[in-house]
Amino acid sequence: MANRPFRAALLAWLAAQIIKTLIELVRIRKINLRLLIASGGMPSSHSAIMSAVAVSIGFAEGFGSPIFALAAVVALVVMYDASGVRRAAGNQAAAINLLLDNPENAKIRLEKKLKEVLGHTPFEVLAGAALGIVFAILFR
Repeated sequence: MANRPFRAALLAWLAAQIIKTLIELVRIRKINLRLLIASGGMPSSHSAIMSAVAVSIGFAEGFGSPIFALAAVVALVVMYDASGVRRAAGNQAAAINLLLDNPENAKIRLEKKLKEVLGHTPFEVLAGAALGIVFAILFR
């Protein structure tokens, strides 16, 4: 594949998803293959993808280029969203699920519980960003 930023991003995403799956395997001693495509968790695959693309573009086009500036800004927005807005949505889902578990609220129905792991802690975002940078360096 000649497109180095795309290759670095794809492999960084794959590595992040495999790492999430392995962490969960160690944590609960059970393999959960759904984590290979799930969002949330450690490390952030969104951060890995975006940092890999931005740094790869920096290597290819120069870190002073307008296209690198665009990629870096988009990466920062995605990472901010992962640790801010999406994390808050996950916290709200947890609160709603807790309310629905209360027998007093038995009349309120959802098809299934809301997904609580939507966003990331700042550490998970940094770990994903570091992973992406590593892949950008490896595939420059």
